[in-house]
Amino acid sequence: MPENEDLTMRLASEIGLNVPLHGLIWSKDHTLTYFIKRFDRRGQNEKVPIEDFAQLAGMSRDTKYDYSMEKVVSLINYFCTFPSIEKLSLFKLTIFNYLVGNEDMHLKNFSIITENGKVTLSPCYDLVNSTIEYKKQDEEIALPLKGKKKHLTRNILVNYFGMERCELTTKSVDKVLETIFSSVPKWKELIDASFLSNEMKEKYHGLLEIRLKIFRILE
Repeated sequence: MPENEDLTMRLASEIGLNVPLHGLIWSKDHTLTYFIKRFDRRGQNEKVPIEDFAQLAGMSRDTKYDYSMEKVVSLINYFCTFPSIEKLSLFKLTIFNYLVGNEDMHLKNFSIITENGKVTLSPCYDLVNSTIEYKKQDEEIALPLKGKKKHLTRNILVNYFGMERCELTTKSVDKVLETIFSSVPKWKELIDASFLSNEMKEKYHGLLEIRLKIFRILE
C-alpha cells in the first residue's frame, strides 16, 4: 500500500493536481514507509482551518459513503470562495480517480482549507489505486454519480458530471482531458520506475488501459 499511494500521488502531481510533499523512506525492518507533509499546520503550532466534506455535510465516518458526487458539487458551491475554480479541480480529480482505480474517494477524503480569507479545496491526500489492492472490488467510484457506482461512461463522467453538474465549458473540459491524456506516457514510465512489485505494475498498467478505453484514447 505505501508504494501504491506514493505512485498514485506522483501521477496526480504529473497532471497538476495539488499534492503535498510526500515520499517513501526505508524502515529498520527493510520495508518502505509512506510519509506526507501536513498541510493543516503552519510552522510548529499554528493550525490551518481544515474541514472534510463529511463534517460539511453533517455526516460521520459510518455514513461517509452515504452521499453523491452531485451533492459534493453542491458543497463546493456553498462553501468555496470561487466555486468555478474548485469545480474544475474536482472534475480533474474525479477523472483521475476513475482512470487510476481509486474507488475509495469518500467524504472524508475531500476537504476544504481556509487560507488568507479564501476557502478552496485542500491539497489531495489518500489517493490510492484501490482496485488492484482488493480482489473483489466491483465499483468504480465511492460516491455514486447519476445514481451509479460502476459501469460509468464517458457521457456520465464528462458530459453529465463535467458540463452539466460542474457547469464547466467545453473548452475547460477539453483542456483537462488533454492535460490528463498527454501525461499517460509519463504515467507509464512512473509506474515502471515505482517500488511496486512486477505483478502490481502489470495490474496498474492493465487497469489504466481498460479505463482509457472509455474515452476511446489508447497510448
